[in-house]
Amino acid sequence: MVVAHHVSDALRLSFAMFWQVLWPLALGFLLSGVIATVVSRQAVSRALGRDTPGSFGRAVALGAASSSCSYAAVAVARALFRKGATLGNAIIFEFASTNLVIELGLVLLFLLGWQFLTAELVGGLLMVVILAVLFRLTLRPRLVDAARRQAERGLVGRMEGHAAMDMSVTGGPVLRRLLSDRGRTAVSQNFVMNVYSVWTDIALGFLISGALGAWVPDSWWQKVFLTGHGGMTEVWGALVGPLLAVVSFVCSVGNVPLAAVLWRGGISFGGVIAFVFADLIIIPILDMYRKYYGSEVTRYLLVTSYATMVLAGLAVAGVFQLAGAVPADRNVSVFQTAVSWNADTFLDIGFLVIVAAVLVRFVRTGGIAMLRMMNVGAA
Repeated sequence: MVVAHHVSDALRLSFAMFWQVLWPLALGFLLSGVIATVVSRQAVSRALGRDTPGSFGRAVALGAASSSCSYAAVAVARALFRKGATLGNAIIFEFASTNLVIELGLVLLFLLGWQFLTAELVGGLLMVVILAVLFRLTLRPRLVDAARRQAERGLVGRMEGHAAMDMSVTGGPVLRRLLSDRGRTAVSQNFVMNVYSVWTDIALGFLISGALGAWVPDSWWQKVFLTGHGGMTEVWGALVGPLLAVVSFVCSVGNVPLAAVLWRGGISFGGVIAFVFADLIIIPILDMYRKYYGSEVTRYLLVTSYATMVLAGLAVAGVFQLAGAVPADRNVSVFQTAVSWNADTFLDIGFLVIVAAVLVRFVRTGGIAMLRMMNVGAA
């Protein structure tokens, strides 16, 4: 009976968190589907072939526009590298496509507040700048050559089929493309494929967060995060946040409910931001790097990525502290509220109706066959 009660508490909290962010999550994926419909991946690969400030800016902008789950982002980056993008620009594109995306920002906003959304956007931009500087200083031609030799072997990772698909509609004004039959179909395909690629991570994120939030007392987290020790707490949080992400096996938007649990438990503000950024160094992603680029390049990407996440988290925390914008309240509202007939519930129902219509179009236009191809290696 006691076990059943604890499990019930965890599931209730998991569902309450999911219900609170359902409509922002659906909205984010719909907007990402719209953007992917008008941004061609062929155009992306042509724009990233040189190590120049202009190519860096295009890598960031096109990455943010090409919202992807972490696995698909890594597969797309390898495909871009094989098609002529520089290794540095391919990785920067990958970081932007997972950390500067609409759905992540909306979930952060509605689960944790505007400060975390702003910090994620500012920190995400800072992170790609730091990463570009580190690549310029430390990425040697020998490593690039080793990465290219391994990439050309074409070893299969995850979401290879998804990475190879380009459902964009080109030619003509943007609005006309979106409202055409092809455009509406492409939006539905991009929406469903993006959701399908991350649904396990999102589900795991909410389930793990519900369990941790219901079962692990805040006093334990406070000891782990050295809460109340001033600057030491801030530095320690930024150092340990990405390490927790590595062993969580959860990436993409699924990180955000876990971040809410850690924030309530006492991790520093910079630690939360560094944790959210760390979806590209979880163990399954590192295994993809090993297949795509080889062991030596994987170690290089792990070290540079971790350093970038820590530095970005600390820098953003410092700026927010100087501005007096770090939240003082650690009470995440979802931990104190239950599902009820409020504005969020009506919005959730409305967006579920929209999602149902999108799913119907997806199925009627051959979408099921596309889903079967998502993990098939590209030729």
